[in-house]
Formats: sequence, structure tokens, C-alpha cells
Amino acid sequence: MTDNSMTVEEFIAKQADYDKNRRILHPMLRTLMPLLCKVEVTGLDNIPREGRTCIMINHISYIDPIVVTHAIPFRYVISLSKAENFEVPVISWLLKKWGGYPINRGSYDRKALTQTIELMKSGQLVLMAPEGTRHPNGLAPAKDGLAYVASKADAAIVPTAICGAQDWRTRLKRFRRGYARIHFGKPFRLKTEGRKRIPRDELGLMIQEAMYQLALSIPDEHAYLRGAYSDIENATTDHIEFV
Repeated sequence: MTDNSMTVEEFIAKQADYDKNRRILHPMLRTLMPLLCKVEVTGLDNIPREGRTCIMINHISYIDPIVVTHAIPFRYVISLSKAENFEVPVISWLLKKWGGYPINRGSYDRKALTQTIELMKSGQLVLMAPEGTRHPNGLAPAKDGLAYVASKADAAIVPTAICGAQDWRTRLKRFRRGYARIHFGKPFRLKTEGRKRIPRDELGLMIQEAMYQLALSIPDEHAYLRGAYSDIENATTDHIEFV
């Protein structure tokens, strides 16, 4: 049975089995990563030690989920990955062993969204890129999928800035280690006031405020990565609450 052929319920029930694999793979990753990539990490104290959590990243390179997974020593990061990655032999094997799951980009993938909601409801730490794809030159306007699943799961959102990882391939070709700087910003929740359904226009306001928090987590020396959210003086917090 491939991971994508499981029902959502089967996938959630299988997390204990995936944890057995993660207990082996995670220390291996934390041992091997420094040999391939220098990773500087700040703000680890902002990540909740347990409970429903969404790691919200700016997606600038292929290795973003890997360096973030490596950077957190006390929790396992579960990532959505584009469906095409499950066709790449080695990558597919690792994703399936770890418990990653596919999302079909360019369409409304109800199953992937439901899996994400149920993972967070079960207390997992899930990584999402709200832009939907890589934007190495700066944040692009976000889709509202992250706001939808985080509000449904009532999850804490940790805005996570990744800087410097864009040229990792060039560095490795020159026999130099890659580089990434990661900053975990202050966590917050979306204000749902107990509502089970949030109107579409309100989701748009929620994700906009969340994206400004992501932009604010990007260090000033990498301010160009704030992209569409560079006007941080316009950041508001009407639809979010810090935790």
C-alpha cells in the first residue's frame, strides 16, 4: 500500500509506526546535515514543545523542509511535498519512511488539506509553505490554504524565516557546504471565536496578517525576502492572537 492510497484515518493511525522510523532517521539527519550545510538557528524557544502546531515557512529552496526538520531537536516535522517528489526513487522512499504526504499543486487537494487538519488535531507539528511553491526572490501573495487548515485545527502557527539557502546547489558543486539561516518567530493563533466555518474573505484577511508576521521574522539584512509583504509598517493583528 502506498502512502497516498491510505485513507486519512489510516494515515493518522499509522503515525506511531512512522515515529519508529523518525527515531532512527532524525538523529541521522542531525548528524549528517552539518557536513553538507551550515545551519544557523535562532528562536527555538518559540516552538511549542507539544500540541497542534504549524511551521509556516517562506519557501526559497528545495532543501527548506530538510533544514527545518534538522533544526528542531525536540519534535518531528511532518511536511507536505508536491506529488511529483513521490515519483523520484530515493526521495520517494525517504518521504514514505518519514511519513511525508503528497499535495497536488494547481488544484484543490481536499485529501491533503484534511490530512493536514487531522495531523495537527492529533498534536503533530506540520510544515507548510503558504505560497504553494518556491519563491527565492521574496514572498509572493499567499493562498489561503494555511489559514483554512490552521483555523480548522486551532493550531499554533510559528512564522519561520529561511535565509541564504538559495545557492546550496552551487556551493555543493564547488565542494563547499550549503548555508541556511533559520529564525522561528513568535507563535500565534488565528481568531476563530469558536466558529467551525470562517468566511472566505475573512480567511484572506487572516492569511494576510499571518504573512506579515512571517515577513517580520525575516532579518533586516535579508529584507528583500519580504517581497510582497515588505511594507511591514502595515502589519495588523486584528485576526491573530499571540500565544
